[in-house]
Amino acid sequence: MEQQEYATGTTQVAGGTADGHTGEAGRNSTDAAVAVREARPDGPQGGRSAGSAAAPSPDPGLLRLAHWFAAADPGTADDLCTASFGLYPARHFGVCAEPAAGAGADADVSWWHGPTAHAPAVLRSREARPARGPRRARRDAAALPVVLSGAKPGRPGKHRKPERSRAVAAPQDRSAAAERRIAARLLLAHPLVTASGPHADGFPLIRRHRDWLTERFATLLGYRLVVGPWHARLCKAGLGPGAARRLEHPVTGAPFTPAGYAQLALALALLVDAPERLPLDRLLAAMHEAAPALAAAPADRAMALAALADWQVLTDLPADPADPRARTAVLTVDRELARAVPAGPPALADDAADLIRRAAEAEPATAVRRLLAETPAVLAADLSEKQRAWLHRHRHTGPAALADFLGLEAELRAEGVALLDPADELTDLALPGAGTLAQATLLLVERLVEEVRPLPGEPDAGLDLPIPEVPIPDALIDGVLGDLADEYGLPAGWRRDYLADRTALRRDALDLLHRMGLITPAPRGTRPPGWLLRAPAARYAPAADLLPAPGSGRHSRPDAPDAPAIPAPTAPRAEQRA
Repeated sequence: MEQQEYATGTTQVAGGTADGHTGEAGRNSTDAAVAVREARPDGPQGGRSAGSAAAPSPDPGLLRLAHWFAAADPGTADDLCTASFGLYPARHFGVCAEPAAGAGADADVSWWHGPTAHAPAVLRSREARPARGPRRARRDAAALPVVLSGAKPGRPGKHRKPERSRAVAAPQDRSAAAERRIAARLLLAHPLVTASGPHADGFPLIRRHRDWLTERFATLLGYRLVVGPWHARLCKAGLGPGAARRLEHPVTGAPFTPAGYAQLALALALLVDAPERLPLDRLLAAMHEAAPALAAAPADRAMALAALADWQVLTDLPADPADPRARTAVLTVDRELARAVPAGPPALADDAADLIRRAAEAEPATAVRRLLAETPAVLAADLSEKQRAWLHRHRHTGPAALADFLGLEAELRAEGVALLDPADELTDLALPGAGTLAQATLLLVERLVEEVRPLPGEPDAGLDLPIPEVPIPDALIDGVLGDLADEYGLPAGWRRDYLADRTALRRDALDLLHRMGLITPAPRGTRPPGWLLRAPAARYAPAADLLPAPGSGRHSRPDAPDAPAIPAPTAPRAEQRA
């Protein structure tokens, strides 16, 4: 069942074939179920005046979702957010292997021993990299610039100097294909684009090519695109359990907790039918009245309101909503944007796990193309049997259709496929990147690959495929990080808090590798629990040495001889989760 069946409003998706050209995303799909109330301009709530004292009543579907968030563990809450809101950005590797990837001869070469994108380790500069986003859009000189300041066009933020505007080619000087690619990349990176938001300069392109974009997103990915007068919303599907996607505070970067997600859904439940002008204290009181059992810390409520302000659902939000003096503030509510946020309301789901499963359901062609478009790499071992068969049949044409649509480059390997972004813009995470964490993580994965990658020709006995992942001895991680901190810490100016707290460095480095799909947790029930190194990690390691020397750093030490090894999985990861 397709994601469109959960989107607000109703839609039909064009059907077609599975070759990626005419698509098959809409085959057997049905009209969507409306879970968020439509506007009622003549009704008692739709016709409320801005000064009405009546408190908004909550939407039952979103209120139900809030309770699911509150009862979930952190990982499940992240997956539930991905499934219900679909506001995550695409994530891709940015550095191409040498020689250039995508040649037919490379399709049978393993990531473990094939061409790499490795750069010799140096004491990398601490200079910050430019802000991310599809600003250069494939470095096309005719590309339309994307405003990153967050201010409305012509009105930079009061703390910002106006940005120097580049010379922009006249519309007749830009090809329609280039404009469509820029618009498609912008929507994949930012599924909610407004006419007055940080990417306002790209909104006219989306409006201009909305019919073409609507058809291509529906055909290739089964996504519904809604373009209104002031906003564009790409309703993405869920990515299934364990997708390692989470919502973060737009300013601090702190990850949302289940309680924070619950407050976000609860606030949305009230805002979809709220008056245009709403005092903050009335909103907070209505949230408590609607769900007394979902009492949360002020920080969780503030984080939820900050996300809504970042999406422009709320404006005039005080800097610190938890400050008692801020309760007199009057918020401006954009009900249209509030209704646009939920992409997968829980109208048809029985519980949180059912919603996560339903939101990720799609026929094999659509499911694989979604993974290719949204994730750094797709390994055949992670796919179901039908999905793996489709990828094998359309190994070249399937990725090529998406690569052409989004301006990416296909890297085909024996274990799977990755779509790369040489402009290093269509991603929310950077590896390689600047800063202590990115530098340490890259050095860590380089050395882990050198230590544990399998020898050429070793098949996975369970899948008769190249080995997709291998266990990492826990002691090796600690030893390598200790060696790296000694070798690079002070000379490279690494953060002193990380140098003083190696546990925090380990936690955050492994988290970044997990989110980039370079490591994955060992299957449940494995003792001791640990991590598995994935084949795409070898992209960042030096060329394979078939007889590597054992680790010699002073922190390196072997595992205890009686410690059981973590077995490599013998079934597709998707089947293990089931």
